[in-house]
Amino acid sequence: MIGADLKGSEVKLWQLVEERTKPGADRKVIDQRIWDLFGQEWAIMFTDLSGFSRHVAAFGIIHFLQVIHEQKRLLLPIVAANDGIVVKVEADSFLILFRKAATAVRTAVDMQRACYKLNKTRAPEDQVLLCIGLGYGRVLRIGDEDVYGQEVNLASKLGEDTAKANEILLTEAAVQAAGEILGTKYVERAGSGRAMQLQYKPE
Repeated sequence: MIGADLKGSEVKLWQLVEERTKPGADRKVIDQRIWDLFGQEWAIMFTDLSGFSRHVAAFGIIHFLQVIHEQKRLLLPIVAANDGIVVKVEADSFLILFRKAATAVRTAVDMQRACYKLNKTRAPEDQVLLCIGLGYGRVLRIGDEDVYGQEVNLASKLGEDTAKANEILLTEAAVQAAGEILGTKYVERAGSGRAMQLQYKPE
């Protein structure tokens, strides 16, 4: 039984997934129905804070809450000004969607520059050390609740696991979709598979 707390899009998705589990189900047809209902092309941004867990252990939960608060106050207005859609905020991480890959790249640069400006006046433990991963492609967007897809997974890995402080890493699909961005350059990022790193001036 589908949970009563789910919303319309979620209910429909899990109904179709349930149909897919039944003996004799035509999975190809069901999959196409799911893509027809929920498939969209988006640029995906995942953000994370470098060294966050280490700082929490060293400085405590109140420090944890303060950094999260300051990150939201600093970065979410930049996202909003560039028409990004915040899908999830979990601890120190954001999942954000943009219609155009180039917009996602420019927003990422603006976010990093805002952090750089803030950090110049902060003690190391109070700095917002942002890591960003960007992907682009066809995904399953379930209302404003969640988004699924290979590029979502790749962007998440780049932003949360691979990128270091101040880095913006992109999948090949994101680079191709964004094209050249004035004042920036794509370079190969060693140790990140086939991801590219965006070089930009911090100020």
